Amino acid sequence: MAKKLWGGRFSKKIDPLVEEFSKSISYDYKLARYDVLGSLSHVEILKKAGYLTPEETKKISQALDSIYKSIEAKTFKSDENSEDIHTDIQNKLYEKIGDLALKLHTARSRNDQVVFATKLYCKNSILSLQENIVLLMKAILGLSSGNKNIILPGFTHMQHAQPVYLKDYLGAYAEMLVRDKKRLEYVSEHIEITMGAGALAGTPIYADKYEIEASELVKKWKIGGISNLKAPVNSLDAVSDRDFVIEIISALSILAMHLSRLAEDLIIWSTKEFDFIEIDEAFCTGSSLMPQKKNADALELIRGCAGRLYGNLVSVLTMMKGLPLAYNRDMQLDKEPLFNSFEIISKELKILSGLVKTLKFNKEKIKEYLKDESLYATDLVYYLVGKKIAFKEAHTIVGKLVKYSIDNSINIKDMPENSLKKFCDKFVKAEIVKLFDPKVSVESKKSIQRTGK
Repeated sequence: MAKKLWGGRFSKKIDPLVEEFSKSISYDYKLARYDVLGSLSHVEILKKAGYLTPEETKKISQALDSIYKSIEAKTFKSDENSEDIHTDIQNKLYEKIGDLALKLHTARSRNDQVVFATKLYCKNSILSLQENIVLLMKAILGLSSGNKNIILPGFTHMQHAQPVYLKDYLGAYAEMLVRDKKRLEYVSEHIEITMGAGALAGTPIYADKYEIEASELVKKWKIGGISNLKAPVNSLDAVSDRDFVIEIISALSILAMHLSRLAEDLIIWSTKEFDFIEIDEAFCTGSSLMPQKKNADALELIRGCAGRLYGNLVSVLTMMKGLPLAYNRDMQLDKEPLFNSFEIISKELKILSGLVKTLKFNKEKIKEYLKDESLYATDLVYYLVGKKIAFKEAHTIVGKLVKYSIDNSINIKDMPENSLKKFCDKFVKAEIVKLFDPKVSVESKKSIQRTGK
């Protein structure tokens, strides 16, 4: 069995079932590079505090650098018998430099170590995710630009509402992604990277020894997204805070919801009943029974995975709600929901970026839908408002006109003028016929700050 970072007080071995139940190496191995980076920084702190000589500092740092390089080269193999990744790296360090490795844990606790590594993981994962968000935004805007003249029916309550530009429809999702990116930026900016909390009460090392400039960290670690390293304001809060995890999973859940909505629209548009779009076969699957089927399974899974992210958020909130200060082992359970949420969203963004670029629009089918006169009912209301009729009265008049059209299976634009005037004497057929034009309808809306018309 691998060595542990604790045990002197114990005379018995831990029960094998408890050993297996409490291990986290199967998932927290993802923190390996961040744990090593934390150790490299801690070595410098111990040197400044006088706990390590320059020679000892150099020897430990070189060994840690070697471990870090193996992680980056993907040759690092975590020991599944280790309790966690922090123990595993300590043991690997011991194999390289012997008893000198035992000095590394001076003025250090895994409680503090875990938070450091998790925060750094989060900040760098957010950076990577933002790049994927931008790629999806570009794909959406590229699709919009290539089809900027397409007008399609807009819906409320899944009923025909008013004509809208496709570029505005797609632009709505671009706006959601802008908010998602800003939301993640905000969370990341407010994650403070600290050391020196110890287990909960702090360490004997003066706070100023923990201050390292971000420029030094970036240069040494070749990693971005970090702020200056410093001692915590409150050591108990530093080791027991998981607000940043909850905020990140919350932000990712909102992002997942947006991606789910986009997926749902594309699923609906791809059905035979709508037939607005054609999704490339590379992003679809077939049926084991029905040979004609072309199913948008990738989109359905994106829609379904939103529930998994919601579950991840609830699990961490529930885990944290009753914990007393400071650290409790329950907090180990924040890792899997956090890692899982990042992984799901990353895959979804990449898939959607590829899928969106392949979409083809069935312009003729969309034109057929735009013949529905109900889409222009609101334009008729504004027409009457322009004739000095109160909006509420105009709304009622057009409502009755639409009902008459439906009940008698006659298009409004086909009605003789004398029939139209029975509803309102302000109607002039030559004027209202022009309103049943999707381009006239969308261009009449002046309140939208459209760009790239």
